[in-house]
Amino acid sequence: MTRVLILGANGAISKAAINSFLENTTYTLRLFLRDANRLPDYASDRIRVREGDATNLDDVTNAMEDVDIVFASLSGDLDQEAQTIVDAMKVNKVKRLVFVTSLGIYNEIPGNFGTWVQTQISESLPVYKKAADIIEQSGLDYTIFRPAWLTDINEIDYEITKKDQPFNGTEVSRKSVAAVAVQIAKNPELYLNENIGINKPNTNFDKPRWK
Repeated sequence: MTRVLILGANGAISKAAINSFLENTTYTLRLFLRDANRLPDYASDRIRVREGDATNLDDVTNAMEDVDIVFASLSGDLDQEAQTIVDAMKVNKVKRLVFVTSLGIYNEIPGNFGTWVQTQISESLPVYKKAADIIEQSGLDYTIFRPAWLTDINEIDYEITKKDQPFNGTEVSRKSVAAVAVQIAKNPELYLNENIGINKPNTNFDKPRWK
């Protein structure tokens, strides 16, 4: 039985991933977050919940016991969290990691949308880039996600760009990002040691349509 640890389980991407794993796999899910009371009742015997701090090595190490793949969608001190995850995975000899960062960390977004992103989140981007650097240098079997501006649209519709390519599109659904994570869990060789942008095709706008 495959066991997936979801770090930052109360986040919107993580909740989409939880639902996608429950609907499309038979995997057991370990959900890690600061306060379990914030989670909805998933009413599934495939879920185990553990509270903790993603910057605390003991907390993360204990949560990671006997898991096969780690999915991390976190915020805040993302560089510290990335290092803690890497260290805990090495203690537990867990190799496969999917780690969510941000679009724009490589100044890879062309045109007006790239300028708009910089006005919105430029202060956060250095920390997200540092987190990505830590993951890439970890020796783990990683995939880094750089999703476009996120929507709650109920659809799976996405395309992938590589790290050395200009970022494409302006938006993507959280459900699409979750679908990529589930595909990787089913096929761990998919996007192995890659750093990928995820966007909805044909959304090359100056900014997200609802902004």
